[in-house]
Amino acid sequence: MSVAGFGFRQGATRESLADALMAAGGAAGVTRLATVVEKAEAPVFRGFAAELNLPVDAIRASELPAAPVLTASAKSEAMYGTGSLSEAVALIVAGPGARLLGPRVISADRMATCAIAAAGEER
Repeated sequence: MSVAGFGFRQGATRESLADALMAAGGAAGVTRLATVVEKAEAPVFRGFAAELNLPVDAIRASELPAAPVLTASAKSEAMYGTGSLSEAVALIVAGPGARLLGPRVISADRMATCAIAAAGEER
């Protein structure tokens, strides 16, 4: 299982999300999308998930600080208690032993971030 985790601004578009996903490695092999509860019902995100025919997992912000992320964004730290929202949600949904395929990437318009995590061996 691979999970694409997303963070995005209110003005993000479908193209913002798609660009971030492509920059992170693309949709091939991704089996779930993830973000925080506050963003999971955003029409642009739900539409993007439907387009990809992938389920969405919504993570509570209180869970994020426990995830060992690679990136240190001061804004994300202040808002969510983690250096990377997209990395943290991807790792949490991918489960124990999950690993990031790389640090989060930012869409060209700087409206969305994405990180992909692969499930650990013990799953």
